[in-house]
Amino acid sequence: MNSGSPPDHRQSFAGLRPEAPMILILSTPRDEHAQTVLVELSKLGAEARLLDLREFPQRLGLVMHYQGSERRFRFGCEESGLDLDGCGAVWWRRPQSPEISPKILRGSHRFFALNESVEALQGLWHALNAFWINDPALDQVAQRKAYQLRVAQDVGLDIPDTLITNCPLAVQEFIDPRGCDNVIYKSFSATEQEWRETRLLKADEIPLLDNVQYTPVIFQEYVEAEVDLRVTIVGDEIFPAAIHSQETSYKVDFRMDITNARIEAANLPANIEERLRALMQHLGLVYGAIDMRRTSTGRHVFLEINPAGQWLFIEQFSGQPISAALAQLLYREDHLRRASSVGSRL
Repeated sequence: MNSGSPPDHRQSFAGLRPEAPMILILSTPRDEHAQTVLVELSKLGAEARLLDLREFPQRLGLVMHYQGSERRFRFGCEESGLDLDGCGAVWWRRPQSPEISPKILRGSHRFFALNESVEALQGLWHALNAFWINDPALDQVAQRKAYQLRVAQDVGLDIPDTLITNCPLAVQEFIDPRGCDNVIYKSFSATEQEWRETRLLKADEIPLLDNVQYTPVIFQEYVEAEVDLRVTIVGDEIFPAAIHSQETSYKVDFRMDITNARIEAANLPANIEERLRALMQHLGLVYGAIDMRRTSTGRHVFLEINPAGQWLFIEQFSGQPISAALAQLLYREDHLRRASSVGSRL
């Protein structure tokens, strides 16, 4: 042994790169949508793993090793961990935030540990040479309702007259020419603890409008529907479904009475499909669940897009193979990325 020479670590990657393709699903074990797609991937013979980011960093290690021109990423501190070298496709399916150890007690320390964990993960997502449904950075931007409306305008979609404000005077000026019975209001976001449906403004709520000074609210013209439309887009495939909300007890927000709503596959005019494809392209999304309303005059009105919206209730009643389409797209893109990677090394 030559004790005077530094150890040579250049062979540390030798024999450790799996060639089998692998699809990574970032979700939680209890997510029904993720489990359904896992079943579809299994039918295709695909190797797929579900990863719950709540396990990181307490119970799940991360190793990102750069050496010379080589790099190796894996989850797990042991060599037998989940190696990401073979990962050609990733599905960003509503992953949860990392959970910091309760052993870290001070608030500022917990904030620092969480921020460092998030930074490491975000760097990893950008470093992976993988196909994403959807790219996390683009997914986050596309969730912004104000931005969605602007892009929808830009691609030629019809949108409701909309006011986003925390100025009571602006709200009153928006309501006056329409009447409160023709105005709805909704929030930007919702949680399980604070969930807010879209509501029709009522006359007895007018005296409460001063409260918008405390936080912005979205106000829109009420578009009376012949049917609500949920348009699920997976890559190049479009799955429009008609939700007959007007046959239910709650006609403003179909989510409030979805169990009683009749749902069936529908068709869209070619020009609407073209504009929705343009919307997806401008937002940089591969998957999206789009809510629209079709009026009795044939007007198709864009309401919003959810980059991680639910589809199983649509699939169940309409028979549209949305889960299979997602699995097939992940499977196809995973193999394409792997083939490209192998070709570049030859």
